[in-house]
Amino acid sequence: MLEKFLKQIKFTSTQDFADNYHVEIPENFNFAYDIVDEWAKINPTKRALCWVNDQGEHKDFTFADIKEQSDRAASYFQSLDIGKGDKVMLILKRRYEFWFAVIGLHKIGAIAIPATHLLTKKDIIYRNNAADIKAIVSVDDEIVIKHIDDAMAESPTVKHRISCGKTTPEGWLNCHEGLANAKPFIRPENVNTNDDISILYFTSGTTGEPKMVIHNYTYPLGHIVTAKYWHNLSEESLHLTVADTGWAKAVWGKLYGQWIIGACVMVYDHDKFTPADMLQIIQDYKVTSFCAPPTVFRFLIREDLSKYDLSALKYATTAGEALNPSVFNAFYENTGIKMMEAFGQTETTPTIITFPWMEPKPGAMGVPNPAYDMDLIAGDGRSVEDGEVGEVVIKTDRWKPLGLFLGYYRDEELTRQVYHDNIYHTGDTAWRDEDGYYWFVGRMDDVIKSSGYRIGPFEVESALMTHSAVVECAVTGVPDEIRGQIVKATIVLAQDYRDKANDELKQEIQNHVKQVTAPYKYPRIIEFVTELPKTISGKIKRAEIRKETNK
Repeated sequence: MLEKFLKQIKFTSTQDFADNYHVEIPENFNFAYDIVDEWAKINPTKRALCWVNDQGEHKDFTFADIKEQSDRAASYFQSLDIGKGDKVMLILKRRYEFWFAVIGLHKIGAIAIPATHLLTKKDIIYRNNAADIKAIVSVDDEIVIKHIDDAMAESPTVKHRISCGKTTPEGWLNCHEGLANAKPFIRPENVNTNDDISILYFTSGTTGEPKMVIHNYTYPLGHIVTAKYWHNLSEESLHLTVADTGWAKAVWGKLYGQWIIGACVMVYDHDKFTPADMLQIIQDYKVTSFCAPPTVFRFLIREDLSKYDLSALKYATTAGEALNPSVFNAFYENTGIKMMEAFGQTETTPTIITFPWMEPKPGAMGVPNPAYDMDLIAGDGRSVEDGEVGEVVIKTDRWKPLGLFLGYYRDEELTRQVYHDNIYHTGDTAWRDEDGYYWFVGRMDDVIKSSGYRIGPFEVESALMTHSAVVECAVTGVPDEIRGQIVKATIVLAQDYRDKANDELKQEIQNHVKQVTAPYKYPRIIEFVTELPKTISGKIKRAEIRKETNK
């Protein structure tokens, strides 16, 4: 399938990739027809999805199955008067119906809005009205159903609630009945252009209401790089990305690029993450490629990995938060696999990548994805030197890359704040070493300026995480009359240390940081807490910690 889009598929270096990687973009590209249905035509029995849940259920779906079910979903949506440009919110956790629904929506030109099951009534009301959502497809979860029902009185645009459960709540439709009774699907005329909106994500920023990130129909083609040149997949791969379908990471690792290549997507549908169970799945289903945020790897390396046969696993990738070198090293020592990091945002595809032909540096994100024109800039707009911290930006004066968002839906002012003069400002800072590798520092608002030094929260957090007492931590700046700011660490302790939360332990941790990193970076203030404030996507709310500190 890649031959349809790439003239050169194999690359030996980043320079080779930069010189010769080029995607041929079809007119009116539609992932549902041009990828899913095409695979169903040329290799109908090829396995597309391997789904298993924590109750022991297991289902395999071929591309022919996905075509049939997405056709049924498209026809069913049409019967509910859902068509081009209509927005449908999908709250489906890791249920296989997500794949039927999102592909079905692509087939009729509707806009898919994946969302997390963690949304409250308030969250749902905000999303329904901000995007004029017409229908909600949900898992049959008592709490989720209640939140949706409670939101209806203040959600006038929502016409349909569709349940994918075994029972049908009052006032709801049942998706399984709808799929079973769907009329034969006929492809509509003029489904989409390349510039139409195909998918919308509500970001979970650490301040303010979520923004609505919109991508067009060519967005999946940007994920060829994700699957082929970050996950290192082939048609024979069985790839498992740990992500709920409510987050953009799901289409990064469980849909677009993987199916363009022809890899099989492995889905483990579970409510509670248990490291031992995840390792058992990797062993039993012979997963060949695994991607998860560093937090998941932190839990996996605490297990006795020698108890599992992980011989089928050949590749491991990570993103979603900065990777602590200690986690990289522990996983490598136990498996012989070097984790390959990448960086990106909901607004993009992976923009900084550790490519397969590179030697990873523990803690480094990788090098800029040549499909983007990237730079690190100072506050005055100049490009920074090696070793100097700058903001990660994407320049679009020469070309607009595949995968870069169209903007924030219905918010031109907010779009202009981050994307103006042909530069998209990510708001993230990093520094580049002499080999061209980028090292994450933090969000621009999070950088601490102390006694003339610029201190990134992540570098201090990385040092803290190497102490056995620290399970989670967040580093923030506290105003100080002499130094401008001083470093504060808010720490969640490991169970064995919680009865030792005293000044002696604080001093021990401070001394540890001084030894692991530059002494001026050590936290002069340490606070022990039972949990850190986080967004529903798991991002630490440093602004909230700063606010509480400064009261």
